[in-house]
Amino acid sequence: MDVNEISEGIFEVRKGGKKILATKNANPGSNVYGENLLEEEGEEYRAWDARRSKLAAMVLKKMKVPIKSDSRVLYLGAASGTTVSHVSDMLPNGIVYAVEFSPRTMRELIQLCDTRSNIVPILADASRPKLYGHIVEQVDVIFQDVAQPNQAQIAAVNAEQFLKDDGHLLLSIKARSIDTVANPSKVFKEEVNKLEKDFDTQFKVIKKHDLAPFHEDHLGLVAKKKLKEN
Repeated sequence: MDVNEISEGIFEVRKGGKKILATKNANPGSNVYGENLLEEEGEEYRAWDARRSKLAAMVLKKMKVPIKSDSRVLYLGAASGTTVSHVSDMLPNGIVYAVEFSPRTMRELIQLCDTRSNIVPILADASRPKLYGHIVEQVDVIFQDVAQPNQAQIAAVNAEQFLKDDGHLLLSIKARSIDTVANPSKVFKEEVNKLEKDFDTQFKVIKKHDLAPFHEDHLGLVAKKKLKEN
């Protein structure tokens, strides 16, 4: 087995002719969602399934993930913590604020936090960041994966309150949550235009890519916060 770090905290494990995306396990001996554990030279890695993670799909689409080992990350749409757990692996000296709206799903996320001290679970509506403004500090990265129709607006209002001036937005746009009948390409273009022009906080899109075949009708996007002109 051969291990190669392809981005900070993200690894490609070659095993039996296969390339497996993985993160170094912050809680050795335990998996989170049934993923395989892989050992090499005393280190344990967790296989990262791109079909269950928009962020993993973005990595496989060669999109640069600007998360460092000491980053502060705001994760909007944390669900039960599948991807959050991999972000936790990437942050040995950082923290991830995990916002989720569903109380049932939040219970699973809280169980994950019992073994991962760098995850802060927040039960809240991501479209109302003032409700958790007393918990979340200024962050380096916002990752968003929500199924609400106003996805661009949610990203913008959270960036306005929490994202550092040199911070990045990683966004998974779900076309069918915005418009169930429109052509996804049209929806993606409209949402990108909103991010670039429509809100007080605006973004410069660095890279975008369709996330198929891992996630149909989804666009992955990396953007940087534009500095406001004086």
